Amino acid sequence: MTLFTFCLALTLALQAPASATPAAQANLIVMMETALGTIEIEVDVKRAPRTAANFLKYVDAGLYAGGRFHRVVRPETETRTDFPIQVIQAGINTARRSEGFPAVAMESTQTTGILHKDGVVSMARAGVDTARSDIFICIGDQPELDFGGKRNADGQGFAAFGRVVRGMDVVRKIQASPVQPKTQTPDPPVAITAATRK
Repeated sequence: MTLFTFCLALTLALQAPASATPAAQANLIVMMETALGTIEIEVDVKRAPRTAANFLKYVDAGLYAGGRFHRVVRPETETRTDFPIQVIQAGINTARRSEGFPAVAMESTQTTGILHKDGVVSMARAGVDTARSDIFICIGDQPELDFGGKRNADGQGFAAFGRVVRGMDVVRKIQASPVQPKTQTPDPPVAITAATRK
């Protein structure tokens, strides 16, 4: 190879668009198998890297297998009238909770740009930087869950990290599940049999 050819190849490599390099940054798909059907989740590893990595740790450890959808929020089960929402919430296998990971630092919608639209998947939390393994899926747009929204008094919203690309019919079936009287708990809870990368 001549010096000219080498310099030309180097110049072209440096000018190559960033998108041509790390295929590893492409979004991933997680298949969540439930008692009512399969939910296919696209995990946005590029815009929400920290939150996505946290979710994928639980998926790869198999901790959602034996978990369940344990909360359904719809108009007749919603307990808050100030800023009502519609979501379903799931958690890992409670018998394996001790195998969980430390809480993840908050990645708000202000940072990621992933708003809580219909089908968006996000991390449940109490305070900032407390999210671990519980996730929820939005049914309809839920702007009060975004940064600046009023569902949480701290105004930080929740950390959205993906979206349902197939299986919203299953999500709606779960949301329509019978609940225990005066609660948001499905009766029975909807089992998760597996959650794996596609």
